[in-house]
Amino acid sequence: MTIGIVGGGIGGMLSALLLSQKGYKVDIHEKASSLGGRLAFIEKDGFKIDKGPTIVLLPEMIYEFLDKAGIPREEVEMVRCDPLYRMIYPNGETFTKTSDIDKQLKEINRMFPGEEQHFLSYIEDMRERFIKGKAAFLERSFVKRKDFFTPSNIKLLLELKAYQSVQSQVSDYFKDERLQDAFSLQTLYIGGNPSASPALYSLVPFSEYEHGIWYIKGGYASLITVLEKHLHLQNISVHLESNVEELLIDGHVCKGIRTSSGEHYYDKVVYNGDFPMIKHLIKDVKAPRKKYKASSGCLLLYMGLDRVYENADVHQFFMTDNFSSHMKDVFQSGKLTDQPAIYTFHPSRIDETLAPPGKGVLYVLIPVPSGESIQWDEKEQVASRMIELLESRGFPGLREAIEWMEIRTPADAEVEGLYKGGSFGIAPTLTQSGAFRPQVKPFKYDNLYAVGASIHPGGGIPIVMQGADLLVKEIERV
Repeated sequence: MTIGIVGGGIGGMLSALLLSQKGYKVDIHEKASSLGGRLAFIEKDGFKIDKGPTIVLLPEMIYEFLDKAGIPREEVEMVRCDPLYRMIYPNGETFTKTSDIDKQLKEINRMFPGEEQHFLSYIEDMRERFIKGKAAFLERSFVKRKDFFTPSNIKLLLELKAYQSVQSQVSDYFKDERLQDAFSLQTLYIGGNPSASPALYSLVPFSEYEHGIWYIKGGYASLITVLEKHLHLQNISVHLESNVEELLIDGHVCKGIRTSSGEHYYDKVVYNGDFPMIKHLIKDVKAPRKKYKASSGCLLLYMGLDRVYENADVHQFFMTDNFSSHMKDVFQSGKLTDQPAIYTFHPSRIDETLAPPGKGVLYVLIPVPSGESIQWDEKEQVASRMIELLESRGFPGLREAIEWMEIRTPADAEVEGLYKGGSFGIAPTLTQSGAFRPQVKPFKYDNLYAVGASIHPGGGIPIVMQGADLLVKEIERV
């Protein structure tokens, strides 16, 4: 059986490898000149830094799917980051998160006395919910929606308090708003609003403690080099700069694709672009035209520095006095915030291969609205203000340390094919999660499938890899 995959992101690449392991003949068609999609490097003058994801979660899940793809674990070396990250407040106070529970209790006692037992209760409850939720929802697809709404699942959803938002759930545990923020901001990892993402996503901050935050040596995008090597070893055909212009649909059957080089026929087709964009490839007048809510956008600054900041942690969050106000600006008002929360990634602290000797790289992310509410004509001025904030709060002399800088906005992301410039697929809202999220078999067209961040179970590298595994199971099932 032949399978054509539209898009060579992490979902498409892993799907190809898993399908090849099952004996299928697979082709990948990627419109860009390289594979990886969002998982790529920005490289310049001997510097390189991850372009997209930086926080490696659920390492054992990643290794599990690499095992299934026939990739030896030793080819992907991971280093644990502990402390997990430091949160720095405008008044200069700091709160360090660590997966060492005893140390975390001491840190909570120092910064938020009286919240220690609340933390222990949170961890205990979330551990049980993670085990149950992962088996019931992450590891299953819901091509048939009735498979989601079973009596046992409804009972479990009530037990998990999935009707709550992440923000409201953590407020049941912690009194201090800053601690609530510390255990709800993780929805931003998948482009979600803490006050609108279902409580199921509380499993993300719990996972930081249970499974740790890791760093892949050489950068997260070095995973693509490993996958690409095994695509070649498994004789999977990769067609770069092969822009797919149309899905060839005859009646209710997808029979192949049309690219700039002609028509290619396959027994099955897998779409690995940002899912809402599939509508442009289906010329059928009766094609589904559902509207989706995009995830948040990112203003990203990539920097090559003439130094390494030894006092900085690998991951840091520079918080604002009113985090909820920043989130309202991002997800409701559609405007930029003067004093936003800022995430920084300084991997040169633990990896000297990313820059010339004595130099370093810095990645800066500011959550901003997706869509067209912001005109990015003055992005340089906005970036300059962010550098000024960072200089005053943790990176002294940053402006003079910068040898080069690239700026990426939601407008750039949209040009690259991300829906409305959202960086994480469609938003993880209640009506776009679980059975309500597009599934691996998204339409009634026979032989057409999908994988990626906008497809159930959702965004984040290990979760997209889980989606690839669900895709293969669905193809094998029919």
